Order: sequence, then structure tokens, then C-alpha cells
Amino acid sequence: MSLRADAETIMHSAVRASLPDAAVAKALEHKRFSRGKIVVVAIGKAAWQMAKTATGILDGRISAGIVITKYGHSKGELDPLEIWEAGHPVPDENSLKATERAIELVKKLGTDDTVLFLISGGGSALFEKPLISLKELQGITSDLLASGADIVSMNTVRKRLSSVKGGKFAKLCAPAKVYAIVLSDIIGDPLDMIASGPAYPDSSTCEEALDVIRKYKIMLPEDAEKALREETPKQLDNVETVITGSVTELAAAGQKAAEALGYETVLLTTSLNCQAREAGSFLAAIGRQYAGSGRKLAVLAGGETVVHLHGRGKGGRNQEIALAAADGIAGLDNVAVFSFGSDGTDGPTDAAGGFADGYTKEELARAGVEISEVLEQNDAYHALEKTKGLLITGATGTNVNDLSVLLIAGK
Repeated sequence: MSLRADAETIMHSAVRASLPDAAVAKALEHKRFSRGKIVVVAIGKAAWQMAKTATGILDGRISAGIVITKYGHSKGELDPLEIWEAGHPVPDENSLKATERAIELVKKLGTDDTVLFLISGGGSALFEKPLISLKELQGITSDLLASGADIVSMNTVRKRLSSVKGGKFAKLCAPAKVYAIVLSDIIGDPLDMIASGPAYPDSSTCEEALDVIRKYKIMLPEDAEKALREETPKQLDNVETVITGSVTELAAAGQKAAEALGYETVLLTTSLNCQAREAGSFLAAIGRQYAGSGRKLAVLAGGETVVHLHGRGKGGRNQEIALAAADGIAGLDNVAVFSFGSDGTDGPTDAAGGFADGYTKEELARAGVEISEVLEQNDAYHALEKTKGLLITGATGTNVNDLSVLLIAGK
């Protein structure tokens, strides 16, 4: 049980250190706003936490605003802001209604006014005014999610199907200025891709979007294909952008927490980007290599893996990493692998991720569960539920990618 306890300690420490409060405060510390109105628009899974910090610092200066976040991610009222919850990872009617309300709040602002735009991951689904029907958008989004496409490829398409993404929201705010504070959930921090870049010039092209559709064999209705051929804004003159946090901080905090528990640490990468089960198998291979070394070792990898959906099960990429690793570390009594999403949700589940050790495969076998079959059905949640291998945090208030960790207890 000590490896599980260590995993929980590392996870919670890393998440706490990645909360956006200090980062938002730093971004506002020396900012001087003009004498006009300040309207707050906060979008994404970390929107409520970011807005809470901003309203505390700018107490009395904010004239109006809105928070648009995922269901269950709001933690109460934030006067004078409106709080909306909406669909993620697929947009829903609330996504559209909340976005329309945000547009109403900014469309009559003048040159002396400022939109304080707080952006975090998840905004692509939560902040949406589509150029096609909602049903069509939901179908395309679901197909992209199931295809195994990475987030940059997905957002290259999604921004062209929207009237607020790809820099278009900044244009709707004009002539007001936009001060954007961005919490990154994409490897490399591409500002035009985080939440599909609603207030940043788009670096991608129509042809790249069409290439994504061809590569993943996504079926498009005629109006969607037409929208993909419309170019996005390449220049914006009313926006100032500050990036506040990323997976680098998450990984560094996890590494620090592991070292405090006595582990020798190795940070492999903060750019993990592959199939989830491949990442799990790779970490398991490292575990087998060093299980008998006598070293108390923690190997960390930050980033965001993908899952190509084949089955109809329940799970997420971090749960698949843990379950795939269980096969490779089976029988090792001093090795564990865990992986979690910093936002507290992994796929369409209530778990942040998953944990597996050298006994997980045996426990599943006694329950009549074969790991390879579960992975084929993308049903890691129910398998890990049987072994008490689900990691549960609830909504954390941040969103800076995922962290996967191999723990070796030593002698």
C-alpha cells in the first residue's frame, strides 16, 4: 500500500502546485488598465479558479463578466460574474448559450474598455458559436475524439467551424482591448491552439485542416467542408497575451514531491505524445529493467497521450496508461505505475486517472478480467474499479496536461 500512498501524495502535491492562483496574480501584478470598463470572460476547466483570483485582485474594478466551465467545475458565486456550466469534451446547448451571453457582454465596449480574457484547456468545447448546426458539430467532435487525433489536429479543424475560435472572438471585442491570460494544456504552449485560440492569430491553414479530415477519414456535411475552406484571422491588433502555466510546472512539482519521499527521480519528458497504451507499456519496460537494482526510483513523463477508440467501454487515456502498464509489471512486488489528468477528469469519467502495481493483473485474472480484452474495448475504468485502482480528486481548478509516473520502491 506504500506505493499507492506515495502515488496519492505525488499527485495531490503536483496538482496543488499547478493551481493558477499565483500565476494569474503575477500576470495582473503590474498590469495597468485604462480608465474604461473591465469585463471578464473566463473559459475552460480552470475558468472558475482563474476568475476567483482575478476578482479578488481587481475588486471593484470589474463591471461585468462571465465564467464558462465544465459541469461540476464551478465552486460557487463570484460577484459580479455570471457562472455558466456547459458540455465537455463535446459542446452542448449551454456552450452556445453561454458563449452568446459572452458576446453580448463585449460587443458594445469602446476603445477605453478592456476584456480580461482568462483561458484554460477545455475552452474548445465550452466556448462555442458554431458556423454549422450543433448536431453536426457534435458529430464531427465525437468522430475526432474517437479517431486518435491529437489536440492540435482537432483544434485546427474546430476553429474553422466556429465564429469565436481562431482569433475571431478578439475581433468581436474590438475596439476594446483584450488582455488574455492563458493556462496551457497543450505541449509546447501554442497560443493559437489552446482552447482553439479565440484571441490569438491563427498559424494553421485551411489545407492543414482538410489534411486532418482526410487523414482520420472524418465524414463532413457540405456546410462544414465549406467552413473549413474559409481562412481565419492572421493578425490582431487589440490583443495582449500572457501565458501563465503549463505541464512543465506540473512535472517539476511531481518531481519535487517524489524527491521529498526519498525517490531518486528522472524526468523523461514534458512532451509525451503517443498512444496511451504504448506509454504504459514503455513505463512498464523501464520498471522491469530497474526493479532489481535496489534503487528507489521515480520516472516521470508529462504530456498528453491519445486513445484510438475501438470499443464502447468507459475510461480515459490515463486509465489506459495504468492498465497497459499492469501487464508489463505483473509479478513485481516493488513497482507501480500511475497516471492522472491535472484537471481531475480523465475522459468522460469521474476519475483523474489510474494506478496499477505488480498485483493488478493477478487481481483482475481472479475476477475473470483479461487486460488485453479490456484495452480493446477501451474499458479501463471498470477494470481499475475492481482493483481500487482509480485515482479520484474531483475538479481541481487547474488544467495543465497529464503526468505519468513509474515508482520503484527499491529493496
